[in-house]
Amino acid sequence: MKKIKFFVSALLITAMSMSIISCSSSKEGKDNSSKKELDSSVREEIHQNAENTDLLTGELENKKIKWLSDWDINPDGTGKNVPTELAVFQERYGGEIEYYRTTFENRYDDLAKYISSGEGIDFFYAGNFDAFPKGAIRDMFVPVDDYIDFSSPLWEDIRDINDSLMWNGKHYMVGVEATGDKVAVVYNRKTIAEAGLDDPKDLYDSGNWNWDTFTDMLENFCDPENQRYGIDGWWFEFGLLDTTGASPVALEDGKLINNLSDPSIERAENLLYDLYQNNCIAIGAGDFGWETKPSYIGEGKTLFYPVGLYEFYQEKEKWTQKFGEDVFFVPMPKDPESDEYYIPTGLNSYVFVNGGQNPEGVAKFLECKRFTLLDEKTKEVGDQQFRDDFGWTDEMLEMKDELLRLASENPMVDLSTGVSDDCGEVLDNGMRVAARGTPWNETYESINSVIDKFIEEINSKEK
Repeated sequence: MKKIKFFVSALLITAMSMSIISCSSSKEGKDNSSKKELDSSVREEIHQNAENTDLLTGELENKKIKWLSDWDINPDGTGKNVPTELAVFQERYGGEIEYYRTTFENRYDDLAKYISSGEGIDFFYAGNFDAFPKGAIRDMFVPVDDYIDFSSPLWEDIRDINDSLMWNGKHYMVGVEATGDKVAVVYNRKTIAEAGLDDPKDLYDSGNWNWDTFTDMLENFCDPENQRYGIDGWWFEFGLLDTTGASPVALEDGKLINNLSDPSIERAENLLYDLYQNNCIAIGAGDFGWETKPSYIGEGKTLFYPVGLYEFYQEKEKWTQKFGEDVFFVPMPKDPESDEYYIPTGLNSYVFVNGGQNPEGVAKFLECKRFTLLDEKTKEVGDQQFRDDFGWTDEMLEMKDELLRLASENPMVDLSTGVSDDCGEVLDNGMRVAARGTPWNETYESINSVIDKFIEEINSKEK
């Protein structure tokens, strides 16, 4: 069985997705004037692949599924084309996704209103890791076991992951794919070369990309008084913590446990503290201020910007304008004392909404997503979309696949805000402050007993 670790860490998820939507909640309108459509030859290829497979079976009587989110699965204004899995759903089952627009901040309030009104929202995104287990406890989401067979050929290679996220013996969150794009180290190769440093990609390829080389590069580069900054962004603290293979709260055998006393966490927190002491953290340093400045990567002022690859899921003009023409990305550096190479892991995952009218349709759509990952011809269509829509190079696609490999081999899934909002907030605030100059032992003493109480409360609600 594949080695799996599921952890509950404290990364508060910001409003991230392939498309950031700031409008108020409303059903999506019908104006498709600025939205892309697949080339007819590509759609025909997808149609043939979906029809000539034994992985997709049956038919779908109710072809519409209702999706509530702050981002649309359908094409939108970011330059995104019809996603491959949606095209498969359309071609194989005649499926349609009706989009209900909300904002990241209001999505749970809007979901509760739709559930109460009987609107019949069918599915909801769980990849922000704040839906589970609290959504199951509150009866907002329902088990999926009657609709998805995790022992089937479509699901068997991700069954272990889904089985590890069961609550009260049932599957609530459907993990389609472990992803490595949650946090990567973004940098500019021109900046690296001009500073006389080794390219992180070369260090990674040679097996030397780790905390030590990461720290050495920062210490050689940083000089805040001369506008040479180290690490920018809000993702790096937990990005580094996750590389230890340990996290504040662990989910083991369906129970939550307090993991704050793990020595690996102490090592990571001490690293963050040392980086702060050595002026390697940009936020708050010199005249940098307290807002992120991703454009400094392209301007040669900042060395590293750990962030999700969603920054690159848009037209090339947009991401090069932000990070410069010579931008690239690598995994978070390996913990040199860890037994495996752990990176922050995303889980492309969904939940079925209580009161949904078409769970069979959602199951078929998620099967289409699995198909796009397993069918080589269809996967190549998806890769080509990255080239055509987002301007990615083959080297970028290869690194994205490498991130996926690392994440799949040793998944690290963060669920802190899925425990409770209060637990997530305490951990988020507490685990970050070493990067602001507070020693870890002080934080541990102040939050450990608090986390114990949160965990006891959640575990007591198991039926």
